[in-house]
Amino acid sequence: MWLKKLLDFSSSPYYNSSINKEKNMATAKNYTDEQVSYMVKEYQANPSRETVDTIAEELGKNARSVIAKLSREGVYVTQPKVTKRGEPVIKKAELVSELCTMLGIDQSEIATLEKATKADLQNLINRLSQLV
Repeated sequence: MWLKKLLDFSSSPYYNSSINKEKNMATAKNYTDEQVSYMVKEYQANPSRETVDTIAEELGKNARSVIAKLSREGVYVTQPKVTKRGEPVIKKAELVSELCTMLGIDQSEIATLEKATKADLQNLINRLSQLV
């Protein structure tokens, strides 16, 4: 008991450091309220990556930081992934599912078809759609 009291009054920075942690934490904000409202307003007017880049440049922040803040505010919408040609990304499982629908069979009957290349699956779908 006497040792605890002695340590409580000591100048040691390590004793009770986890208890007094909230007193030592930084309270600086990364964005002001005005900056947040500006970001939200601008992004909602035009939700695109270009808007994010413009906001980041104007505020002197990086785009990742702006995206993180917009996400925390609940307004950021992820952009759909596209291929090099600008087409939407289609998973092989979706192509196999489409084949199953076209052929009227269960997916378990041709489960190993998912190991084929996307190009081969797409060619097969295109050929079957021409025949049907």
